[in-house]
Amino acid sequence: MQGMRRRTLLSAAGGTAMAGGLLGVGNAQAAAAPAARSVPRASGPYDQKIKQLMGRMTVDEKFGQLQQLPWTWDTGPGGGETKAVEDAARKGMLGSVFSIFGAKTTNALQKIAVEESRLGIPLVFGLDVIHGMWTNFPIPLAQAASFDPAVTVADAEVSAKEARSNGVHWTFAPMMDVTHEPRWGRIAEGSGEDPYLTSAFAAAKVRGYQGEDPKDLKAKDRVAACAKHFVAYGGAEGGRDYNTVDVSESRLRNLYLPPFKAALDAGVATVMASFNTISGVPAHANPHTLTDILKKEWGFDGLVVSDFTGVKELIAHGFAEDGADAARLSLNAGVDMEMTSTHFVENGKKLLRAGKIEQQRLDDAVYRVLQLKYQLGLFDQPYVEEKGEITEPSADARKAARAAAARSMVLLKNEKSVLPLSAKASSIAVVGPFADSADLLGTWVIPASEKKFPAGKVLDAVKKAAPGAKVTYAKGVDAAGKDTSGIGEAVAAAKAAEVTVVVVGEPPAISGEAAARSDISLPGAQEKLIEAVAATGKPFVVVLVNGRPLTVGDWLAQAPAVLEAWHPGIEAGHAIADVLFGAVNPGGKLPASFPRTVGQIPIHYNHESTGRPYDADNKYTSKYLDLPDGPQFPFGFGLSYTDFTLGDPKLSRSSVAADALRKGDTLEVSVEVRNTGKRAGDEVVQLYVHDRAASLTQPVRRLRGFRRVTLAPGKHTTVRFRLGAADLGFWTNDSHGHFTVEAGAFDLYVGTSSAATAKLGLTVD
Repeated sequence: MQGMRRRTLLSAAGGTAMAGGLLGVGNAQAAAAPAARSVPRASGPYDQKIKQLMGRMTVDEKFGQLQQLPWTWDTGPGGGETKAVEDAARKGMLGSVFSIFGAKTTNALQKIAVEESRLGIPLVFGLDVIHGMWTNFPIPLAQAASFDPAVTVADAEVSAKEARSNGVHWTFAPMMDVTHEPRWGRIAEGSGEDPYLTSAFAAAKVRGYQGEDPKDLKAKDRVAACAKHFVAYGGAEGGRDYNTVDVSESRLRNLYLPPFKAALDAGVATVMASFNTISGVPAHANPHTLTDILKKEWGFDGLVVSDFTGVKELIAHGFAEDGADAARLSLNAGVDMEMTSTHFVENGKKLLRAGKIEQQRLDDAVYRVLQLKYQLGLFDQPYVEEKGEITEPSADARKAARAAAARSMVLLKNEKSVLPLSAKASSIAVVGPFADSADLLGTWVIPASEKKFPAGKVLDAVKKAAPGAKVTYAKGVDAAGKDTSGIGEAVAAAKAAEVTVVVVGEPPAISGEAAARSDISLPGAQEKLIEAVAATGKPFVVVLVNGRPLTVGDWLAQAPAVLEAWHPGIEAGHAIADVLFGAVNPGGKLPASFPRTVGQIPIHYNHESTGRPYDADNKYTSKYLDLPDGPQFPFGFGLSYTDFTLGDPKLSRSSVAADALRKGDTLEVSVEVRNTGKRAGDEVVQLYVHDRAASLTQPVRRLRGFRRVTLAPGKHTTVRFRLGAADLGFWTNDSHGHFTVEAGAFDLYVGTSSAATAKLGLTVD
């Protein structure tokens, strides 16, 4: 079959092909193609109530429901900066408010809407609860490093309970933008470079926020989730935030869309449009993605909200002439609610009269807004119980955050078994700009939370973990400064200590939104600090606290041990100490490749091959002359304090027929994993698929299953994965989407990272 265009065995125009089944075990199956659904969509459980209410609404009030306005931090009703919001609520010209929380504050504003407006329609309150309300968990990228979706469920459940008690109904999370760009600051908010891993975490977090019934969000410990940013935001050119994305239909569907489909299958209540253009068309005015795919093809019956001034920005994009044009384009494309800017409200009525917006489109958008409010139970209970407001992290919440942070850490290097440290050490030096810092929560933290509940410090935690040790501290260098005058003190501390912990990384302020970096090495003089400690010849470990993959530089060769701790959240210090001293055996894996240098970007495991793939002995192949092949650390990589061995993988059968795939048949891949070391520990077994020859060039590998297992010393278990049509097929470049599985040979790789070498052969005939 080599070199020939292969015949299609299974195809579905406009169909779905998402991983299904249990998260993390790779038992994806082919899904039947749903019939295209018209907009507005089928009736829901609140259909009659919504229609009766809409029958009483004026056109102005309908457009008012499509408006979301921002609140001002720490400003309650009656303040000068809140007057516009209050006036709009009083007139029934407001559907939602965001960046608002607190039982008294939300109740006071809700009372205006419910008791003073003509129809008494309640407001829905939103907040960016990204990885915690009061209890901040590790950043989402770190959570993905756990390769355990239960970690993100724990975050979402704690966050939802705290947020709802504060009057928050809606969180603008999870973010599921797959990216190959570590320079992009918002990689911290997502799950890295792989669509399969991101899909698993997206679905898990939706269920954690919303519970198992997406149509019933009335519970006091649940909030509506928001799948963002739709779509391809992670492909921003150069990693510069808000930048353009030029993407083929096949890459859109194979790389960027799968996590959103997984979130929809999990019942996500809302979707947020993205800031970027998609092949020249801004996402906020893109009917192909917002309506043709999201609402018609996938049948999404929830609410689509714009991002902050996303409608207004159509003008800056050069796509809309003015505010009225921006409103027309975005509303007709499928945006249902406008965040911050006010072009829907200001221009909607005249656009409707001019026939530039259809009544059906307006009513559909209003229906979706009201439906969300009914699902949240706001018409029956618009207020929150002030006595039940959660105002601080509970002991159980902190315990969950600590466990999540430790479970998310990745051991990158451990020569001569420097780690774990002994709690009986006589002396320990703790140095570096983040050794005695509480700035470890990460990006997207609510200001009030950061002020009231900072992260635990590494220095304090080390002292507690080794109570008999003499623990000395020296900052050495600032996080971003060039001054090296403090390095001498750090070196002296290292020389006098049995072992040194060097805590370096990025301040959270330089990761996240609007935080692209052209240089992703350690900021300032931090590398000089590491090199100076290394020159002492004494044992030491480097702890990285950061919001993105970093280029680790020449110091890596000098460091005997390196622990990637990310930005670990409120229990940062304790969680880092848990891993350093072996109370927790690290088992995390990298959710994104670590490049050797910034000039190597983009570098990711799931790349396509070239006609001249890398060959060390042949100059005329795809490579850099001044770098070894591949990243510094590959996707899926991570070490442990114990050792694991995998047996030979097995396949239930070596071939599969087309008819069986059409009917949803699956294959099983199994492998035995054994703990051959002296400690209990975790290993993440991973399954990758490669289609050897296809009518559209395929990635050299695609993750299609993973499972994290815990084994005591000498114990073993068998890990099983299931593969179906969704795992073996791909989307073509047809303009409206075409999923296909083609005949031919496949390689199946099983191992503990994307560099796995154990291989099986499979034939689809």
